Amino acid sequence: MSPVAGGVLAHYRLLEQIGQGGMGVVWRALDLTLDRTVAIKVLSEDLAGDTAWLARFEREVRAVAALNHPNIVTIYSVEEAAGAHFFTMELVQGRTLAEMIPPGGLPLRDLLELVVPLVDAVAAAHERGVIHRDLKPANVMVNADRRVKVLDFGLAQLGASGAEDETSARAGRMPDPAQHLSGTVPYMSPEHLLGRPTDHRSDLFSLGVLLFEAAAGHRPFSGDNVYTVTASILMDQPPPLAGLRPDLPGTLGRIVQQCLEKEPDSRPASARALVRELREMRDELRSALRATAPSIAVLPFRDISRERDQDHLCEGIAEEIINALAQLDGVRVSSRTSSFRFKSSTRDAREIGLELGVDTLLEGGVRKEGDKLRVTAELMDVRDGCCRWSGKYDRELRDVFAIEEEIATRIAEALQVALSPGERRALGRPATADVEAYDLYLRGRKFLHQYSRKGMLFALEMFSRAIERDPAFALAHAGIADCHAYFWLHVNRSEANRQAADEASRRALELDPDLAQAHVSRGVALSLGGQHDQAETEFETAIRLNPLLFEAFYFYARDAFVQGKLEQAIRLYEKASALRPEDCQSPLLMAQVYEDLGRKGEAQAARRRGVAVAEEHLKIHPDDVRALYMAANGLVALGERERGLQWAERALSLEPDDSLLLYNIACIRALAGQVDEALDCLERSVRAGLVHREWIENDSNLEPLRGQPRYRTLLDWLGWTE
Repeated sequence: MSPVAGGVLAHYRLLEQIGQGGMGVVWRALDLTLDRTVAIKVLSEDLAGDTAWLARFEREVRAVAALNHPNIVTIYSVEEAAGAHFFTMELVQGRTLAEMIPPGGLPLRDLLELVVPLVDAVAAAHERGVIHRDLKPANVMVNADRRVKVLDFGLAQLGASGAEDETSARAGRMPDPAQHLSGTVPYMSPEHLLGRPTDHRSDLFSLGVLLFEAAAGHRPFSGDNVYTVTASILMDQPPPLAGLRPDLPGTLGRIVQQCLEKEPDSRPASARALVRELREMRDELRSALRATAPSIAVLPFRDISRERDQDHLCEGIAEEIINALAQLDGVRVSSRTSSFRFKSSTRDAREIGLELGVDTLLEGGVRKEGDKLRVTAELMDVRDGCCRWSGKYDRELRDVFAIEEEIATRIAEALQVALSPGERRALGRPATADVEAYDLYLRGRKFLHQYSRKGMLFALEMFSRAIERDPAFALAHAGIADCHAYFWLHVNRSEANRQAADEASRRALELDPDLAQAHVSRGVALSLGGQHDQAETEFETAIRLNPLLFEAFYFYARDAFVQGKLEQAIRLYEKASALRPEDCQSPLLMAQVYEDLGRKGEAQAARRRGVAVAEEHLKIHPDDVRALYMAANGLVALGERERGLQWAERALSLEPDDSLLLYNIACIRALAGQVDEALDCLERSVRAGLVHREWIENDSNLEPLRGQPRYRTLLDWLGWTE
């Protein structure tokens, strides 16, 4: 059939033609089953009639569909109906990168913000064996929220290719680029043009052309027709960027030059290596801009309700304001954990602001009576104590999201920060429209942070009830994934728990691809299945979306440690510790990594820091079991054996059946030389559900147990159960 506007193809109504190329026509269409708008690419009849080509195409499209990356257009299905072959995909509306590049090139800040997610997407595809082969600005879409999407994997291949034109290759002739090559000639690599085998390095050349064009405003290789452009790519050296854009850093020029090397072996090793350099450059620029930007800390709001039972709502409102402000490029925001450690402090607000190193401080109060809500907020100048802005909101409870948006907007205005359309939309995007679901989520998060079996069970119940009220609540799905990941690691290493974490994290990302917490949950779920490269991509994406998110760095560090990437784990733990200086976990876990590397001085310094943080925390939260056993381990390793064992016993008395606690008590007793007692705890931990053989086999804390028959028997049993 020949598709026409208004016609129906399978269960899709074709609305309008939005693109056309050598492979076929792209339509905007309505999915009549799911009532959503999609894009449909209908293949041309001559391609669809080639059964060998069609089989390969469908196989490779399905590989692209499995990529699941926030910056790659999502492919939904490959279908056939009424004699037409087509595939459906996410409809991305916005402008192409080609339309956004001005004659003199993009400003550095805009360039890096756009190309980092672009190259990250290409890296993720390469890590799954998918090569794009047609990377160019016209195949990169940027939507109204500045989200980058790589389009048109229609020419993608799995792995390296053979010669583009085998007949020409055998005859020793150069293929005719006007007749034999698929792709876009000005962006093709020399080996692609010559019909030689191509691999991921061919994409890197195309990225080099794209980067050059984005920076300079024109392509590095020119010509009047396809033949002269081909000759230029094969023979000419591109002009140095430094001469065209002296304002750009030399590192960027070096990166582009390396991508444009004629020989594939001279290009960067991988797109992942390339994105790391670009991200570092972007982060340095962000830091420089933030150093001169107005800064703010948001303290937890005070609970002034009659029953004093709204602590979770007070923290939730403050955190939502922090998250909203953190999305604004023109504001430097103190992290949630840095601000929240002053929750119960009686210190003067100006003194707190000075310690946090910010210009302004936001304080507020929450009073809830039935369905009525009063929220007060005051923005104070730390230097002179003057009020910069204040507001009072008497609304219905269901208006809490509008209140959060208005407070964030008023703060931006008070700080004289100009909001882009995308930033203004982001401020007004609530996590859920159901205030009761939101309340359940906030209650669940309080339990989640306890990091214990009992706390996780309560958290799972709260998140599940939130989902019942709002099935599209992405944060609650991410919370469910985190609970099941905990159960898999520490309670019951069943496939059901791993699968539940996988499914919930996938659902969270489907609902909100811009949610940093969802990417962390997805990263943790992937790590459980040993998919570490993909997990790394998710953690990196979370950090890009929210550089203040402690969990992104913390769980990324743990994933690096599991893989034996000890230096990387240390760097990530350091970043996590900087974001949450009141948390004892990062320095104490980092200490063990230093110990494993033989850096005993740094290990002891990290332990002392972690124990000191735990001591301060336990003054306010004396029954925090995790803080007790983490610090107990540090104390024993520092030589304070008796004190460490006392803290361990105190923790054990609070949660005597928790598998993770029992495992850690085993580590502490092993360090203290109590071998039989350590083995008792280790066996109890396994019986309680902790069957993580890799931990038991490789944890250096358990070294004193290695030669014991009971230890060997336990490992053999764990091997048999797997």
